[in-house]
Amino acid sequence: MVARRAGVSPQTVSNAINSPDLLRPETLERVRRAIDEMGYRPSRAAQSLRTRSSKLIGYGIQPAPGGDTAPVMDRFLHALSQAADEAGYRMLLFACPPGGPSLEGYEELLGRHDVDGFVLSNTARQDPRQAWLAKRGVPFVGFGRMWSGRQIGDWVDVDGASGTDAAVERLVALGHRRIAFLGWPRGSGVGDDRAEGWQRAMRRHGLPTRGRRAESAGDVEAARIAVKPLLDAGATAVVAASDMLALGCYHALRERGAAPGRDVAVIGFDDSPIAGILSPSLSTIAQPLEAVGGECVRLLLARMADPAAPPERVLLEPSLVVRDSTPAPDSDAPAP
Repeated sequence: MVARRAGVSPQTVSNAINSPDLLRPETLERVRRAIDEMGYRPSRAAQSLRTRSSKLIGYGIQPAPGGDTAPVMDRFLHALSQAADEAGYRMLLFACPPGGPSLEGYEELLGRHDVDGFVLSNTARQDPRQAWLAKRGVPFVGFGRMWSGRQIGDWVDVDGASGTDAAVERLVALGHRRIAFLGWPRGSGVGDDRAEGWQRAMRRHGLPTRGRRAESAGDVEAARIAVKPLLDAGATAVVAASDMLALGCYHALRERGAAPGRDVAVIGFDDSPIAGILSPSLSTIAQPLEAVGGECVRLLLARMADPAAPPERVLLEPSLVVRDSTPAPDSDAPAP
């Protein structure tokens, strides 16, 4: 962006920052004027890419809502750290405030020139980090798409819609027709993506969706309450946007004397540790987190090596893990 404004090449901008003696005075002045006009602040991390590297990748850890654990993100961080280690890098973790994504912590690290780039997670609508880092020429990669506005930078994501689509296909093959969806409130990029897969598959099979979608916060108690109208309406199967929401469905079923995996089929999402220890064990959609971690590191190192390369976006397929919670429906149940 600075190069375009000054009418020079990106390498000339780099020389103006790192080796100004290589440029003619009038060219140097033009670049510096563009930098001032745009408010561009080159980070030491970005400047060090061609001279020296800290071999550190920054990653902000955001607390889970309500202080709950986030086993999926823990597994991702382990996969990311392993991939970085194999590439000769180390992860530098720093705390992010609760709530939505913010810039807090990123500017401080860049000011201390501790990192060569960042991996972003928990991407959300109106996320300010991608544009802020891109403007400053700092390499980054996102685990998660940008869910609104112009796409900026490289990202790796898991196709949540494909996962819930596969869940519906499994249930339809078993004979289910009254398949409900228990998701997060609308406006969540990840949640809307998972809801879209359920809706797409239901339309493909000519199955009604009206009155068969409920929204819940991410905790078990809220999910228990939210799923009740779906069960009252006669759902024989529930696809949940997360394993925690599926657990809330389990509680609601037992509360009314019904049995998960016998009276109502349930499929979760994430293949968290809870899925395997529930009784009956929970069928769920597994994210390929090892592949996500490896792709994040690959894309980030490629961006460090060639800052001007076109952005790369990778969408990975999840997989359905079939367990005991997806039986065929009762043959005596009324038609939808």
